[in-house]
Amino acid sequence: MRIMRKHNPGNPDCAHCAAPIEITGVSGDKNSIKNELIIIGFSVLLFTVGLVFEKKLHLTYLSLGEYLVFISAYLLSGWKVLFSAGRNILRGKVFDENFLMTIATLGAVLIHQLPEAAGVMIFFKVGELFQDLTLARSRRSIKSLLEVRPDYANLKANGTLKKVPPNEVNVGDVVMVRTGERVPLDGIVIEGSSQVDTSALTGESRPRLVEEGDSILSGMINKTGVLTVKVSRPFRESSISQILDLVQNAVHKKAKTEKFITRFAGYYTPLVVFGALATALLPPLLIAGETFSTWIYRALVLLVISCPCALVISIPLGYFGGIGGASKKGILVKGSNYLDALNKVKTVVFDKTGTLTKGVFKVTEVVPKNGFSQKELLRLAAEAESHSNHPIAQSIIESYGDNNPPSTVENYREIAGHGVIAKVRGRSILAGNDRLLHSENIEHDVCKVEGTVVHVAVDRVYAGYLLIGDEIRQDARRAIPALKELGVKKTIMLTGDNKTAAASVCLKLGLDSYFAELLPEEKVKALDKLITERDKNERIAFVGDGINDAPVLARADIGIAMGKMGSDAAIDIADVVLMTDSPLKVAEAIRVARNTHKIVWQNIILAFCIKAVFVGLGIAGLATMWEAVFADMGVALLAIFNAARVFRS
Repeated sequence: MRIMRKHNPGNPDCAHCAAPIEITGVSGDKNSIKNELIIIGFSVLLFTVGLVFEKKLHLTYLSLGEYLVFISAYLLSGWKVLFSAGRNILRGKVFDENFLMTIATLGAVLIHQLPEAAGVMIFFKVGELFQDLTLARSRRSIKSLLEVRPDYANLKANGTLKKVPPNEVNVGDVVMVRTGERVPLDGIVIEGSSQVDTSALTGESRPRLVEEGDSILSGMINKTGVLTVKVSRPFRESSISQILDLVQNAVHKKAKTEKFITRFAGYYTPLVVFGALATALLPPLLIAGETFSTWIYRALVLLVISCPCALVISIPLGYFGGIGGASKKGILVKGSNYLDALNKVKTVVFDKTGTLTKGVFKVTEVVPKNGFSQKELLRLAAEAESHSNHPIAQSIIESYGDNNPPSTVENYREIAGHGVIAKVRGRSILAGNDRLLHSENIEHDVCKVEGTVVHVAVDRVYAGYLLIGDEIRQDARRAIPALKELGVKKTIMLTGDNKTAAASVCLKLGLDSYFAELLPEEKVKALDKLITERDKNERIAFVGDGINDAPVLARADIGIAMGKMGSDAAIDIADVVLMTDSPLKVAEAIRVARNTHKIVWQNIILAFCIKAVFVGLGIAGLATMWEAVFADMGVALLAIFNAARVFRS
């Protein structure tokens, strides 16, 4: 998996600077928690002394003792809030939760409600501590994913082993991976065999056997043997580096719900302030017998109740948890906006080769025509395909045997979506699909063959065809029913293969429909048609793995790439990457997205409903500052704990 990036000194994955991985804003470290607990402890002690000796301290209206005790508790627990409010006002950012708390508590002091002013600040401080602990725990869940980055590599050079940072190892170098060590870089096993734990990459706990000649990816853990690995990619382009990059950058792509709440808070907070001002002034002025002290107190209660902390904190945390929870399952979602889009997916379009099928081709049958023998037909096809890197071409060359096709190929021409035309030993050879035969006006008596077929013509004479087998992925048979259970209306396959092969796969898997014999640009047109016909509130996901899938992945509402075997271009342009190459993971990704969406909206409804009830109680004079604290920090904590559930989805 390869995503090219420029050097960035601030990027912890940059190969030029092997800085330790950090998650910005992680709070809740031991020293910080200890300091916060000490501050809260002293504040509570002062507050308790104030309550116990309140009558003795309150000898006069301006009792210095009462003010000394309660104001000390107030400032000790609330100085950060007061400082933040003042700093933000100077920066032009007036209306936020710090401003609301400052106005509410200072107002309580002015009307001589000292215990409540101090109590509100202390409870606010306690609530913030719980928020920090919850957020830190959530972030550590993400950070634990990032700690899979290997710390060192055992570099073999001149008969010795040297422990070096992974970013100092070059392509072509040889490294040794001992039992229990993490594979430092992507490469090929050149010696040894072992069981490896792939859970850091795929989310699957089942070990996998790797032997000489097998590919191995950085981040895997060697469990049973010693492996010697030849490095195939530099560390900055290794699989684990790409995972770290995707997970860390995902939080910057906000969902519409997050953006809406941010904008909403910008209008909501000033509205609350002016509403509280009206509550304090209008009833005493308009209603006989009402006092300013009563309505100012109610207005202050209203300010505390209306603080938007629950929404501002818990909603981003919900999406953050969704991305982290998906990552644990081997599903990399590149932003919370894509989680929102996944929630609306009602049509899933699959590529066939390498996605629903394994993409491991083998020649299963050689059918000669017009006097050609099987051996001659296979040799001619292998010679014509000798310059092609296409998996079908490679399967023909492999089937040809140990003797490599001769390098006497001239005028080689590869026609996308059709096949190849080349001159070998003076003979013109054509190898490709039925469409190529028709475009070249080659007479042939076979068109429809079940399976992937390569027709061969020599000097414009039809020589026969080769049948290529491609096994259906086992979990593809479960993927389609799983999607249907989630309410996906249509499952469709796009393929460049012939209609007979496409119909066979479609029938075996239970797909709703298919489009066959498509060129890469025709796949985009087919997807365009589906997008035009879909409901405006629904989304279409495309699942593919090859480089020719990149345009379709880019065009789809949600592009989902097979990360393990997929091409670099497909992975780079996709919105979601599946690390196991399992079509079944598509349903799992949608399930995580829907659970995230459900929890986020639970928090929104929870916050608004509880706050609305307490606002009514506050205006009616039935709620005090103590109830206001629950309506603010209590709701925020409930929302945060609820949002944390998405990590376990």
